[in-house]
Amino acid sequence: MSIEPGSTPAAPAAPSHESRIHGCLLGGALGDSLGYAVEFDAIDAIRAAFGPDGLRDFAELGGGSHFSDDTQMTLYTVDGLLEALEWANSGVAADTNACLWLAYLRWLGSQGVTLPDSAPFQPPRWIDSHEVLRHRRAPGNACLSGLASGEMGTVYRPVNPDSKGCGTVMRSAPFGLIPHIPAEAVYKMSADAASLTHGHPSARQSAGVFSLLIHSLVNGGGLHEAAGVALARLQEGLLPRAEEPDPVLIGRLTASLRLAASAAGTGRLLGAEELVRQLGEGWVAEEALAVGLYAVLATAPATTAAAGPEEHFRAAMAVAVNHSGDSDSTASIAGNILGAHYGEQCLPADWLAALEAPELIRGMAARLVAVTGA
Repeated sequence: MSIEPGSTPAAPAAPSHESRIHGCLLGGALGDSLGYAVEFDAIDAIRAAFGPDGLRDFAELGGGSHFSDDTQMTLYTVDGLLEALEWANSGVAADTNACLWLAYLRWLGSQGVTLPDSAPFQPPRWIDSHEVLRHRRAPGNACLSGLASGEMGTVYRPVNPDSKGCGTVMRSAPFGLIPHIPAEAVYKMSADAASLTHGHPSARQSAGVFSLLIHSLVNGGGLHEAAGVALARLQEGLLPRAEEPDPVLIGRLTASLRLAASAAGTGRLLGAEELVRQLGEGWVAEEALAVGLYAVLATAPATTAAAGPEEHFRAAMAVAVNHSGDSDSTASIAGNILGAHYGEQCLPADWLAALEAPELIRGMAARLVAVTGA
């Protein structure tokens, strides 16, 4: 296509909602899979194995990598939402959080854990037929113990009341993918679902803020705009219940945005050691969200040499994976964000070719597209 002298090239078309759903779920799975290869490794060990720049490509892993419990639980979040939406589309009201609890209980059974006697019987669904979901991939203790309690935790009576592990935020992107619902409803669904396994306010609020960020992106917001709006809603107390914003979460997210802006001004990314000192290792909810968000914003094309969506995705994954901490969760969060923003166009074809069980992830994405009319 030729462009007349003096004319302005047309802006690229915004990705479809369908592409954003597929991009978010596949992008999260790619980040999770790359990070899972080094999840428990210190940065010195990562550099010793992959060179001074760390792990940057699936080709460096030989036979590829597996996705972890992060992707497993994200897909079961999708399935819980699917069941609630299926009931709604048939004209029957359903308790969304109960549908999510039942979906997470089926995930718990897939991990070789005996379900509590109080767990209701559920017929299997399509997702349950995939053997890859029965592989135990370092699931979080709070997720296991909270579900194994047999109690359906709530915001007002949460299980694991002191737990704020990242097991809430890493599974919560799908709440932001549901179209035609207000931001307040997105936050409430996400925070309520977090309470099924984690009781600390930071765990709930981190999950809710992450879902709000995804929701803003799929509705056309820019990366910096969506991050700023999500943080502002938390700071201003615009939560759907009488709950004080968690100051530690606000501090981590504020630092994440500030450090990303500094990268824009200087062109220099934080080193892996400084990233951990400033934002944490990612094992708890607010740290995982802060690191994943920094990886996305600090490598945005306007701030670095990244020339387009795919280059941005690769650059963000390099930051999100290469640190001493919960590399699969931080990279999964970053991948969810970029996939929701760009759609599938940001996902490297060679990485997708190395991805475990893509038919399962695409199948769940297609079901979500169909039931939402996206």
